Amino acid sequence: MLSWDMDRQDKAQDKITTAALIVAGGRGERLGGPVAKQYQRLAGIPVLRHALLAFCHHPAITAVATVIRGEDRALYDQAAAGLKLLPAILGGDSRQQSVLHGLQGLQPLNPDRVLIHDGARPFVSAMVINNVLAGLAGHDGAIAAVPVVDSLKRGRDGCIVDEVRREDLWQAQTPQGFAFEAILAAHSSAGAGHTDDASLARAAGLEVALVAGAEENSKITTAVDLARADAAHAARQFDIRVGQGFDVHRFEPGDQVRLCGVDIPHSARLAGHSDADVALHAVTDAILGAVGKGDIGRHFPPGEAQWRNADSARFVSFAVDQVHALGGRLAHLDVTIICEAPRITPHHGMMAARLGAITGLDADRVSIKATTTERLGFTGRNEGIAAQATATVRLPI
Repeated sequence: MLSWDMDRQDKAQDKITTAALIVAGGRGERLGGPVAKQYQRLAGIPVLRHALLAFCHHPAITAVATVIRGEDRALYDQAAAGLKLLPAILGGDSRQQSVLHGLQGLQPLNPDRVLIHDGARPFVSAMVINNVLAGLAGHDGAIAAVPVVDSLKRGRDGCIVDEVRREDLWQAQTPQGFAFEAILAAHSSAGAGHTDDASLARAAGLEVALVAGAEENSKITTAVDLARADAAHAARQFDIRVGQGFDVHRFEPGDQVRLCGVDIPHSARLAGHSDADVALHAVTDAILGAVGKGDIGRHFPPGEAQWRNADSARFVSFAVDQVHALGGRLAHLDVTIICEAPRITPHHGMMAARLGAITGLDADRVSIKATTTERLGFTGRNEGIAAQATATVRLPI
């Protein structure tokens, strides 16, 4: 996980600053499974990562912090890998306590406002976030919500005992946004038992607006919810995009080359500012090209010290995140490595497995091939290695 780039905060000093607090400290016992629900897979990545991406890529969000359980640290680090986040904050015994811990953790940043969001709501959209921010313009707080449309019944002992009028009833969602100092004060003095942050805010005398949420912004609670969300994602209509990438690195003295994240013994190594993984650089460009996000040099300038000796897996993960941030999915990678030596075939299985682990692709969706130029050109003279990659991406229409 990347540490938060405070340059982003510095650039916003004269503007309204907005922090997002993602609450992911629950156990999710009703869902079942070997890990808490926020770390189970949805469309190939952890449920929590979907929510983190939505806020990390929103232009109005200044900083993002997550509240977690201490024992989930390793799972969280995997779910948050490569994202620019504030250090994780340890939660309490209840959601209310966890939010208080999170707000206290944000105090050094002192944002103007904060959006509090459940980590188990993976499909929050930029539109819903925008609606909450707009609602905050004239109120102490604003929450995403959808009107109740079904008939409501009050039951007892398995039978209907009363009808409940649905007029003026709304189903609360997150994010729930507030003026930061006001919600921190409300949480600091609140008693226990509040159902959500809006309930707590109103008890403290804050005016909270209702703004349009979205049906798809539902909370995953049970295994059925997770299966339904996965099926809904898979059933979306997609636009198929294809991107291509090409990269070259020369040899310099050394004893191994890194290709697709695998170190292969050789009589030289590849020269470069990062780890010089020519194959992963081509893959990064291919994925970025498929979603119209430029090239690797735009996002990771080779002259910047922070990328010296960097693991190129970080570049690929960043590119995949651009796909996920658009609601899309990486479908296939095809990589061709061009060199006289070292021999690639003995290692292509490990390389495909490593690339699949980085991108979340199954083994049958990653192709690694090798060829030579019949001793022609710089690769034929054994002066370096070239790689080309093609990425297939599905983006929702």
